[in-house]
Amino acid sequence: MLIGCPKEIKPQEFRVGLTPNAALEAISHGHQVIIETGAGAGSGFTDEDYTKIGAEIVDTAEEIFARAEMVVKVKEPQAVERRQLREGQLLFTYLHLAPDPSQTRDLLDSGVTAIAYETVTDRHGGLPLLAPMSEVAGRLAPQMGAWSLQKANGGRGVLMGGVPGVRPANVTIIGGGVVGTAAARVAVGMGANVTILDRSVPRLSYLDDIFHGRLTTQFSDAAAIADLITRADMVIGAVLIPGAAAPKLITREQLSTMQPGAVLVDVAIDQGGCFETSRPTTHAEPVYEVDGVMHYCVANMPGAVARTSTIALGNATLPFMLALANKGWRKACEDDPHLMEGLNTHAGHLTHYAVGRALEIDVLSPAKALKI
Repeated sequence: MLIGCPKEIKPQEFRVGLTPNAALEAISHGHQVIIETGAGAGSGFTDEDYTKIGAEIVDTAEEIFARAEMVVKVKEPQAVERRQLREGQLLFTYLHLAPDPSQTRDLLDSGVTAIAYETVTDRHGGLPLLAPMSEVAGRLAPQMGAWSLQKANGGRGVLMGGVPGVRPANVTIIGGGVVGTAAARVAVGMGANVTILDRSVPRLSYLDDIFHGRLTTQFSDAAAIADLITRADMVIGAVLIPGAAAPKLITREQLSTMQPGAVLVDVAIDQGGCFETSRPTTHAEPVYEVDGVMHYCVANMPGAVARTSTIALGNATLPFMLALANKGWRKACEDDPHLMEGLNTHAGHLTHYAVGRALEIDVLSPAKALKI
């Protein structure tokens, strides 16, 4: 199979879909790999790193999309990229379709077969291709929130760990999954007073156990959130409904109950955001203010630490990418029902139920899509 990897063009996105190590693995399995020149530069990989292991460097993304049988990316294809996709081509990347009807329509119109990293599952009910980026985003969230709390950046002027005689920051984390747990580790490590909420009592027991009483756990409901945000210096939104739009857990009206200069960090922004006032931002302009509350809503947080993120993502995607290349997408999905969960579009049909519910679009079952 001819595998192509274009340079990411989303603003301030420095990751790359294929590392040289992943390209070498594909080549060693008998596949051809073409990489757009400069694609790996933001992650610290040179064109020479790819050519010396047998990959071909091409000058333009247009050539990648025209030639490649499988296109491997990091972020969802931008409008100019979507116009180059075609039926019979395989796209393997993050998509986050539920809050993005225009992208969904473009993918359906193109006829491309699109497998989304974020909806591939594992036998434990996890999301193995989302997990490494969730770890990165979770660990970044308190760090970015702490920066936003600085007075010069519009925040309350509160130090996360406080100092002797001055209390630390109050940090509320909504969601105790991969993102929330990673965020809690860093926030606790910074000395903050951390409360983490989740709707699973077994998960709260697990968190209480692993943190040895260094944070507070609380069952997540509307009343608990409403109470905690009145005292919070920082709120980290870390909720996820696989494939679906994130629920809105803090309303515009509730911002008036928060302390002036408090910070909302919305890690769920790729899925539409979990705060009513959230809108996607970039690393160039990451923060905005609504009713005195600072919002950090960067839609590609892991791109800030591109080398770490690229290597972590590549480690996770490699086995699936090889299965798709070695077997073809139909056989790979037939053999692995967890990979089949990643199928979002094929031949003009939407094939993921959570996305269909969110966008009110009819869905063709993945099993039937395999036969088209």
